Amino acid sequence: MSHPDPNTAVLLIAHGSRRAEANDDLVQLANLVSDRGHYQIVEVSYLELAEPSIPQGGRKCVDRGARLVLMMPYFLSAGVHVVNDLQAMRSDLAAQFPQVEFVLCPHLGLHPLMADIVLDRLTERK
Repeated sequence: MSHPDPNTAVLLIAHGSRRAEANDDLVQLANLVSDRGHYQIVEVSYLELAEPSIPQGGRKCVDRGARLVLMMPYFLSAGVHVVNDLQAMRSDLAAQFPQVEFVLCPHLGLHPLMADIVLDRLTERK
């Protein structure tokens, strides 16, 4: 594997919940992504109801030296948040940090591997 670009960050974005356990899922995912070694900077953020907010998460990435921030929406469908809100937040971050490129990546959605995940979960009946 090639060495990760130290100037590229991943900003994972979830909706956010009043339940800390729900928000912890994103932190665990960030740890899994970080452990893979593709990106040196991996941060979490939440659209609402939890912190860090998306602007706070974006700032953390910049403070850690990011010149490119890949904003990864941890959403299954392209609702209003994904289509409108996240694009507006991307634009706000780009205006606040003009020296940094912020790229809004596609949400999880109907990725081909989603069927594998669903089938795997079906075998994990409680």
